[in-house]
Amino acid sequence: MTNAVAWLNDLANALGGICLGPIAWLPGWLSATLVGAVTGVLMLIAFKYTSHQSAIKTTRDHIKANLIALSLFKDDVRVGLRAQGRILANAGKLLLLSLVPMLVMTIPMVLVLGQLALWYQARPLRVGEEAVMTVQLAPTAEHAVANISLQADEAIDLSIGPVRVPAKQMVCWNITPKQQGLHEVSVNVGDQQFTKQLAVSDGFMATSLKRPARQWTEMLLHPLEPAFVADSPVQSIEISFPDRESWTAGTDYWIIYWFAVSMIAAFAVKPFFNVNI
Repeated sequence: MTNAVAWLNDLANALGGICLGPIAWLPGWLSATLVGAVTGVLMLIAFKYTSHQSAIKTTRDHIKANLIALSLFKDDVRVGLRAQGRILANAGKLLLLSLVPMLVMTIPMVLVLGQLALWYQARPLRVGEEAVMTVQLAPTAEHAVANISLQADEAIDLSIGPVRVPAKQMVCWNITPKQQGLHEVSVNVGDQQFTKQLAVSDGFMATSLKRPARQWTEMLLHPLEPAFVADSPVQSIEISFPDRESWTAGTDYWIIYWFAVSMIAAFAVKPFFNVNI
């Protein structure tokens, strides 16, 4: 599973770098709206070609017919109960008919959300802004806590650290960037070196909160950087990037806005694509 997720992340990162690159130059509300609208239309097209459209149309016609029967024969209890039962049965059938396209779209949507989170879930650090970098060591790397060091360069200042927490196999530093751009922070454990991306910008920039352990769930949540191998003394490196403040493209809010815009866009163009949902 982890190998498959790693391959999918590589593909998503390559496509995401091309397709989502313009986010860096657009206002947050505009990029979030455009991304939501485009993904909504793409999901609608995918639904059309992965679902049984004729069966969905027939089922919807049956529901409409029984709703009409309810209004015409509202004084006949037997007919009313029968119509209500058919409506419920056809509603269940619609749900079953939607399962296949939903399953088909699950993996692409998870990858898309992982890529969007790189842009909207947090913002890059600004020059002079302090953040905490936390290195989680493997439980089996008993001496790594004492043998770990952070290799700083001209782009980064170290203000505090290392703060060692042997009970949790954890080491922390406070770091402050001095230059804008995409930098790499190096961590040395003995003669081994491990790196973590550090995004520094005043605008939008793909920001990797964490270089994850080799667990497929962590890899999906943090797709940009390669996961650490299973026997690595370092299991993860995380930087406390600040939240992005916005109702449309801010931390956590972006996914609600994305979902709302994508649904509105899908239903708005549904008649033009002749899709039955």
